[in-house]
Amino acid sequence: IRESATLTRDVLEQHFNDLKGTLKKLLDERLMSLLQEVDAIEQESIKPLDECQKLIEHGISTADDLLREGESAVHGDVGQHNEKLCSFTKKALHIQLDSLPEVPPLVDVPCLSAQLDDCLLTILKDQIFRHGTVASRPPVQLEEFVEKPGGILVRWCKVDDDFIPQDYRLQYRKSTAGHFEDVYVGSETEFIVLHIDPNIDYQFRVCARGDGRQEWSPWSVPQIGHTTLVPHEWTAGLEGYSLSSRRNIALRNDSQACGVLYSKAPTYSCGQTLTFRQVLPVIETVGQPDRRDSLGVCVEQQNGYDSLQRDKAVCISTNGAVFVNGKEMTNQLPAVTSGSTVTFDMEVVQLGPCGGEGGNVKLRVTISSNNREVVFDWVLDQCCGSLYFGCSFSYPGWKVLVF
Repeated sequence: IRESATLTRDVLEQHFNDLKGTLKKLLDERLMSLLQEVDAIEQESIKPLDECQKLIEHGISTADDLLREGESAVHGDVGQHNEKLCSFTKKALHIQLDSLPEVPPLVDVPCLSAQLDDCLLTILKDQIFRHGTVASRPPVQLEEFVEKPGGILVRWCKVDDDFIPQDYRLQYRKSTAGHFEDVYVGSETEFIVLHIDPNIDYQFRVCARGDGRQEWSPWSVPQIGHTTLVPHEWTAGLEGYSLSSRRNIALRNDSQACGVLYSKAPTYSCGQTLTFRQVLPVIETVGQPDRRDSLGVCVEQQNGYDSLQRDKAVCISTNGAVFVNGKEMTNQLPAVTSGSTVTFDMEVVQLGPCGGEGGNVKLRVTISSNNREVVFDWVLDQCCGSLYFGCSFSYPGWKVLVF
């Protein structure tokens, strides 16, 4: 409680300090804009009046000079009297003393003033007093972490009955990292976070956005999750397939070589969910399907086969046919297309003695594809704690992610 309270105080102080700085900057900018507007109106409006004033002052000065010249002519010597009067008369005839420049009416002369609406303070006061909230409990919390090979399935739930969520936002970081990063935004309440290093702690947190709202809720209490399961990887170096840098995506290239691409190790165990996802290929269309294509699991790697449609293996073909130990089942799933997801789930339902003759195990297998599934029992003549997975495609263009 003390740690979260201290953090909340720091966040509030930082936010309102930033807000005060921003408001002062905006007010200063608005003041400068209004002062510049006053200056512009003043300069534009005063210019014709200044010119009019100059003309009037010039006329007055000319008339004053002419008046003094007339007085001098009247009071001067008799010999110069006629000459000065003649000069005065000529100037008086050329100077229009009865004309003035046009002066705008007083109502047309700008009179500047400032209109400041005092209700702005009331509006700001109301907004400020409603700005920000302190939540003692976030409306959503992390609920469960499920280990996956090279990943973690994170589940969360709503804990506020009055809160109606529209979207959720999940973030994570390595415990030693400095900041969280988004890993999922959407309406689901669970997400598999991939590319997780085994035996490394990661911090997770989640928040939500209410229906019709733009802002996110407070973050949930950060929790630690990790996985001890190594990631699923395809075997590198098989001609006919190109792998991603993490070796969890296999692309059937245009090589003429054929064969089954197996996992690097038997990393699939009963009780887990193995998922194949047909991701968007590098070419515009998905590879051409073939009846020999296969996605599935097997007890051991066996070279020399071009498909998992063989003994000690269960698989689905790209046309939706399901094979158990090389035999096709009567039940069929939808065809695998671009964006399809195929999952394998297995659990032990009967276990015989291991290590001697007659040892056997019965596995309950569920294969799901495009919202349909088939369930059957797979009987093996040997106990196996973990299985290999594999794929085979006859034509280029297929691109499969496994997790």
